[in-house]
Amino acid sequence: MILGLAGWSGSGKTTLISNLIPQLKNINISVSTLKHAHEGFDIDKPGKDSYVHRESGAREVLISSNKRFALMHEYKNEEMSLNSLVKKLIPVDLILVEGWKKENIKKIEVYRKETNKPLLYNNDKNIISIATNDKSIKIKKMTVLDLNNYEQIAKFIYQLIKKEIK
Repeated sequence: MILGLAGWSGSGKTTLISNLIPQLKNINISVSTLKHAHEGFDIDKPGKDSYVHRESGAREVLISSNKRFALMHEYKNEEMSLNSLVKKLIPVDLILVEGWKKENIKKIEVYRKETNKPLLYNNDKNIISIATNDKSIKIKKMTVLDLNNYEQIAKFIYQLIKKEIK
C-alpha cells in the first residue's frame, strides 16, 4: 500500500514518519519511505570516488557496503514519476510518501495549528484522514487523529492495509 503524508512546511511530516515507523514495525508492518527533495539536493561529497564517477558522466552510481547501498541516478530531462520510483523498491506492506502532494494516492493530512495555514483536505479528494494537534477540528466523514498519538495513527494505517488486502 502507498500512503502519502501531506501538509504545510513545519507541520511535522518528517517527525510523524520517524515516530510512526517503530510503531508500525511493532505490529509487523514492513515500511519503506519515499521523500521528495528540492532540486539540486546531493547525498554525495566532492573528493569521494563515487562523486568522481558521477562527475565524470556515469548515468548511475551505486555505492555498496556490508550494511547498505545507495543508488544515484542522474536525470537528463525530467524527474522520474512516483510510480517509477516505487517500482525500484523491494516489496513491503507500506510505502510512506512525503512530498508529491499532487499525486493521486491516499493521504493523511498532517496539520499543526501553529502553521496558521488552511487545512488541505478541502482541495484534495485523496486526503482520507487528518492527524492534528488541534483538538477543535471535528469533520464529518473524516477520521481526525491525534498527531502526537503514534500508536493510534499506526493502528489506523493497519486498518487501511487490512481493507486494501481484502
